[in-house]
Formats: sequence, C-alpha cells, structure tokens
Amino acid sequence: MTHVLGRKMFIEQVPVGGDRNFGYLVADEEEKKAIVIDPSFSPERLVELARTKSYEILYVFNTHNHSDHTNGNAAIERLTNHHALLYGSADLLTGLRVVDGTVFPLGKLEARIIHTPGHTPDSICILIGDAVFTGDTLFVGKVGRTDLGSGAETEYASLHKKLLTLPDATRVFPGHDYGTAPASTIGNERCTNPFLLQPDF
Repeated sequence: MTHVLGRKMFIEQVPVGGDRNFGYLVADEEEKKAIVIDPSFSPERLVELARTKSYEILYVFNTHNHSDHTNGNAAIERLTNHHALLYGSADLLTGLRVVDGTVFPLGKLEARIIHTPGHTPDSICILIGDAVFTGDTLFVGKVGRTDLGSGAETEYASLHKKLLTLPDATRVFPGHDYGTAPASTIGNERCTNPFLLQPDF
C-alpha cells in the first residue's frame, strides 16, 4: 500500500499464469473502489482478492488485445458484471472511452489512459497516482516486441515521448515477469534499460 496525495492506494501484483503474466488489483483503500488490469488466466483470484478486501470493482482493463491478456474476460465479466475495456471501447456506465488522456475516477484517485502503440496498435498504459501499469510496452530492463518496421518506430516514440516524460519516481508495473525484477521505476529504467539508453531510433 502507498500514500498518494494523502490517499491510500492499494496495489496487488498477481502472477496469473500463462507466460509469467501479471494481473493487478488497484484500489483507493479509503473509498474501497478498485480496478482490475489484465485478469488473464486467473480472473477468479483477482475478484476474490477484491471481495476479501471489501473493494467494489468499478472497471476491468486490458492493456492490449492479445489472448494472453484477454482470455479471462468472459469469466471476469460474469463475476463482476463489468465489460472488459480495451483501447477505443467505452465504459457502459460512465460513457468514458478508453483513449489517450481519458481519466477514469477511482474513488478519490484517477486512472489515466496513456495510448502507447508499438507492441500492438491498441496498447495502453494506465497511470494511477505514482504507479504506471505498462502491459507489454515496457518491462524491467526490456521493452515489448514489435515488428521490425513502423511498429518499432512507433513504440520508440511511445516510450520516449510518453512514458519517459513521467517523473523518475513513478513506479513501473509490467504485464509479464520478464525482466530482472517484477517492478521498477521510470528513473531506474531511464538509467539502466538498454533499449531506452539508445540515443535515437
């Protein structure tokens, strides 16, 4: 748990199966409002965790439309009555669309969408307080795979023009446990990630 602008933010990083996939439960601890990110292979675990903490799940997000991130959508929709949101889709209750810059209220916290195409055209990261959930865009010491042409250049722009503009203290929570640690910070990645140290594309 962390304090963000006077709010207590709960983050649970859950190994959900697959190829070292991570799912996340993030909540305003005081308001008991939560979101799920990439429920993947273990949606039941994330919903049960929310239940034990008495959190109300407001939204479910997928960071991109690859099956290892979306295969739990049908199950979590049955469990929560919330449609899993991908880039371009709209939340049925609020009408908010998942596009760059949209802010989803989370109690007194906010979940801000950052569109980071490259790994896939629909890739998003989600910024909540001092934490960014990067899906397959940024790992610890690595970045998401792309094609060898325009996709790689697009991802380079997403990394440098969007994620690296965040404060160094911003915590990084990736979609897979692929790197040297399960989490990092923007500052650490800026200084140590060999893909981000390159002077240009």
